[in-house]
Amino acid sequence: MPEQRASIFTPVLIAGCIIMMLGFAIRASFGVFQIPIAGEFGWPRAEFSLAIAIQNLAWGIGQPIFGAMAEKIGDRKAIVLGVFLYAAGLILSSFATTPGGHQFLEILVGFGIAGTGFGVILAIVGRASSDENRSMSLGIATAAGSAGQVFGAPAAELLLGFFPWQTVFIIFAGVMLCTLFALPMMRAPKTASKQELEESMGAVLKRAFADPSYMMIFLGFFSCGYQLAFITAHFPAFITEVCGPIAAGGVLASMGITTTSGLGAFAIALIGVANIGGTLLAGYLGKKYTKKYLLAGIYTGRTILAAWFILTPMTPTTVIIFSLAMGSLWLATVPLTSGLVAHIYGLRYMGTLYGIVFFSHQLGSFLGVWLGGRLYDATGDYTFVWWVGIGVGAFSAIVHLPVREKRAELAAA
Repeated sequence: MPEQRASIFTPVLIAGCIIMMLGFAIRASFGVFQIPIAGEFGWPRAEFSLAIAIQNLAWGIGQPIFGAMAEKIGDRKAIVLGVFLYAAGLILSSFATTPGGHQFLEILVGFGIAGTGFGVILAIVGRASSDENRSMSLGIATAAGSAGQVFGAPAAELLLGFFPWQTVFIIFAGVMLCTLFALPMMRAPKTASKQELEESMGAVLKRAFADPSYMMIFLGFFSCGYQLAFITAHFPAFITEVCGPIAAGGVLASMGITTTSGLGAFAIALIGVANIGGTLLAGYLGKKYTKKYLLAGIYTGRTILAAWFILTPMTPTTVIIFSLAMGSLWLATVPLTSGLVAHIYGLRYMGTLYGIVFFSHQLGSFLGVWLGGRLYDATGDYTFVWWVGIGVGAFSAIVHLPVREKRAELAAA
């Protein structure tokens, strides 16, 4: 009888997609709150930007911690802690009235995202997948985060039309707590080899840190964080203030989008829609082609696209074109980067190793969000910080080329 192929849609993958989708829906909506919160309290743009930047930095710091925690005390315990930190941060932030208060409480939100995001969920999905399905499973889980982005920002914009931002934060906290119902399905088998299971975390980390390829992957992920976080946090405001008028009888108006602020939220959703297809395609291609070349191509595409957008007068049409094109490249790096780490260093400590690489991503996120607000207050526009993103994108395209995409030998061997 022919051997039966393992199903790609395991309970672990389905549960992981639910958690990623809801968590990232909320995270992707923070840019929509920038103008309402800063406007209510009269804060400079840099103050709220710093709060989101701190959130991203805390996410980066927390990612290897939660990855190691999941590998030591259990995946589900790490996720439960992440969910409660996420919800607590949102609820407490709704009562904050000073920039310092928001900035401090975003540490909780950042750690909550770490406990419910890529580092923990992708490691579980990776262990629960067969070798044949792993790249595609990682792509599907990442695309679930994109699906959340599709409705996260528009949902926030819609809720802000009925409730103050404080109430919307509390509603979002309740949504995060609902993800706990998916936990019974999160039971990932240990698919690491016997040698991997016998190797200590310290030995794996020492081996990775001594490998130039690991450091290149670490450095290359920086620009991904910079570009994504800057756009998520500042693109809605950028569009609101700079974009040309929306035609009264045009397609957007017929969809109910009549203001540039509405177009800003719609742009984030479009990025999410395009990203679903782009991420699934990256997961599919990752099992057929060399991952480092795919990553170099994605960063090159982002660089060219961002340069075109900033050099072209902004209109609703260019916003839509940019959003769809950038969306197709948005999180396509994640299944390839996580898959590259798993391929080279094994599955046993994938969560920790990918979490450390992801810290570089979040350093970029911190700089992209904070620098965007800082330079906006200093210059009145986002031009310089946009060009910085173009430069680091080109760097990432180059730095992936020397990576040795070869399975590292175990210390036990």
